[in-house]
Amino acid sequence: MNASSAAISFDNIEKNFGSLRVLQGITGEIHQGEVVAVIGTSGCGKSTLLRCFNRLETIDGGNLVVNGIDLSRSRLTSNQLRRLRTEVGMVFQQFNLFPHLSVLGNLTLAPSKVLKRSPKESSRLARFYLEKVGVADKANAYPEQLSGGQKQRVAIARSLCMNPQVMLFDEPTSALDPELVGEVLGVMQQLAQEGMTMVIVTHEMQFAREVANRVLFLNQGRVEEEGSAREVLTQPQSDRLKSFLSRMSFVNN
Repeated sequence: MNASSAAISFDNIEKNFGSLRVLQGITGEIHQGEVVAVIGTSGCGKSTLLRCFNRLETIDGGNLVVNGIDLSRSRLTSNQLRRLRTEVGMVFQQFNLFPHLSVLGNLTLAPSKVLKRSPKESSRLARFYLEKVGVADKANAYPEQLSGGQKQRVAIARSLCMNPQVMLFDEPTSALDPELVGEVLGVMQQLAQEGMTMVIVTHEMQFAREVANRVLFLNQGRVEEEGSAREVLTQPQSDRLKSFLSRMSFVNN
C-alpha cells in the first residue's frame, strides 16, 4: 500500500499527562479498508492513542494526520473539527448513550444537528442501521431497558448514522457479560467484511486474529511489536508479548 492510502498517519507522536509520558514516539499508518487491533496491558497507552486519533486528546509532539486533517496543530477550525467528528466514529467501553432519549432519539440527534438532515431522513437512516446491527425492535426503547450487548450495538449504529470513513473501538466488549460479547463482535466482523477502516483496542485475542489485518502491541507507550495478526499472535518475538499472550490464555496454534 502506498502513503496515499493511509487513513491515519502518525509519526513519532507523544502524549504526556503531567510528568507521566503515556505515548513515547509512536509511528505508523492505518490504511483505508484495514482493520488494526491494538493490544497491550492496562496503562500502556492504547486508549490514549485511540483518543488522539479523534482529537479527544491532543498530542504533545510528533505529527498526526487523520483523513487528511492535520491533528498536529494546536487548534482546529470549527469546520475541521466538525468534519473529524463526522468522518471518524468512536465506540466507547461504556456505550455513552443519552439515558433521557429513546434509541431512535440517540441515533437521530447528531445527523439532525450536525449533518442537518431532515427528521424523516434521520429516522430512515437510524432504522436502517438498527436493522443492520440486529436491534430494529428496540427503536422506541430507552437505554435502561436494554442489555449491555444491545446498548453497544445501538452505540455502533449511532456512529454509523454519521457515515464515518473510520471507526474507532475502545475495548467495546470489556463492560459486557461474557455471553453478550459475541453479538457485538459479530457486528464488528460484518463491518470489517464490508471494508470499513477500523482501529480496535481489544483484549479479544481470538477475534483480533480472525478479523484484524494487523496487530500493534504497545508496551510502556511504545510499539514493541507489529505485523500481521496471525504472525504477531501466534509467533510473538518479544518476551513481553509472549508473557502478555500467556496471561490472556491465548492458544498459539
